[in-house]
Amino acid sequence: MDKKYLCGLNIDEISDLAKAGGFTRSQALIAAVALYRKGESGLQKTTRIPASMKKYLLESASPGIYPPVKSEKSADGTVKHLFVSPEGKKYESVYIPEAKRRTVCVSTQSGCRIGCLLCVTGKYGFHGNLSAGDIVNQVISNPFRDKVTHVVFMGMGEPMDNTDNVLKAADILTAEWGLAISSRNITVSTVGITSGVKRFLAESFCNLTLSLYSPFPEERIRVIPAEREYPAREIITIMASWPLRKKRRLSIAYVMIKGVNDSEEHLEELKNILISTGIRVNILPYHTIGDDSWESSPDDRMHYFRNSLLMSGISASVRKSRGVDISAACGLLASGMA
Repeated sequence: MDKKYLCGLNIDEISDLAKAGGFTRSQALIAAVALYRKGESGLQKTTRIPASMKKYLLESASPGIYPPVKSEKSADGTVKHLFVSPEGKKYESVYIPEAKRRTVCVSTQSGCRIGCLLCVTGKYGFHGNLSAGDIVNQVISNPFRDKVTHVVFMGMGEPMDNTDNVLKAADILTAEWGLAISSRNITVSTVGITSGVKRFLAESFCNLTLSLYSPFPEERIRVIPAEREYPAREIITIMASWPLRKKRRLSIAYVMIKGVNDSEEHLEELKNILISTGIRVNILPYHTIGDDSWESSPDDRMHYFRNSLLMSGISASVRKSRGVDISAACGLLASGMA
């Protein structure tokens, strides 16, 4: 039997593995819950399955659960973790503690091949997709695992460029036999790859965020190359027409840059493409990358955008940056890895 990793297997795969050793699906469910809620130690310590089953599972497959190799804490309490997969892929994950929620921001790739100018991750290059197990491991192996309430797929990589593993990881995170996190508390962010977006909306109940940058295609394409093949307006049309399920939230991430995409013209066009769609807007500050000349729009401008959108009937909010001092904020992951 080929060696495999337990972390990243869905319940059918764990059940098939268990049945091959003469154990039942019910026992496989118990093993899955123990593994995904408490890690390898949880599987070893549970008394609800036979010792012979634990031995069999751990001889048939490696746990696939590994800790970060390095951690760095921000002044605001945010913690960035550097992981290295068993195959040697490096990637970062971020833990963000807030008053009422504890969020893990997970990566889906080592690096990224999309090449958005807003994001430093692409400068690290593309070093491969992460497996479903690698993605889930970022939650299980987080030192604050027991406090996690939310998961956002907003770390390194483009999730819709790794759709199979993203969907499988989301299934494990939300399943009762997995981590049992509500789908309403899981958000996947994308620059918009049409086939991946359609599949994600059809096969998952989790939230979806489209990274827009500009409502004008000719501007967006210069910063987000995916616009050429996957126009944002087409993605927005797909999102707006998709039947909402289980209070799923569909949103736009709008990173505001002073003198670049924060004009009245940008605001009015943003209203034009989003009015009556039910899609909300998350306004985020820009984080300067290296020695570029861009800087974030001031707070009052971002709040002006939010208020104007709200008055037009478009739900909007301004998001605070976390972990900027350790390069853990949006767009900054891998800044120390290139």
